[in-house]
Amino acid sequence: MKYVLFICTPVGAEELGPKEIAEDPRFTAYIDEVRGRDIVKGGARLRPHTDATTVRVQGDEVLIGDGPFVESKEYVAGFDIVEVPDLDEAIALASRHPAALGGGSVEVRPVWE
Repeated sequence: MKYVLFICTPVGAEELGPKEIAEDPRFTAYIDEVRGRDIVKGGARLRPHTDATTVRVQGDEVLIGDGPFVESKEYVAGFDIVEVPDLDEAIALASRHPAALGGGSVEVRPVWE
């Protein structure tokens, strides 16, 4: 079954770009583990929430706003698409993600196929 792991970072926390993640031993160990098991099927590191644009449509009017669409203590900083046997395995994987261990969280959501 496929799951999306939304990698959530606390607002105001250090913003790690791809270069910093590639040099962080916590992330490299995690990445080596999941790639070695061939369970990651896609994903991306996202730009900070301050670079977000929110689009809403009301009737015929398109409304565009800066930033995230809700006030929150965390924001989605990236996502992984994984394929594992069940929810328990997805939760176990998420619990080892450096974001979950470093004050953030990882939301696990099944993919509708």
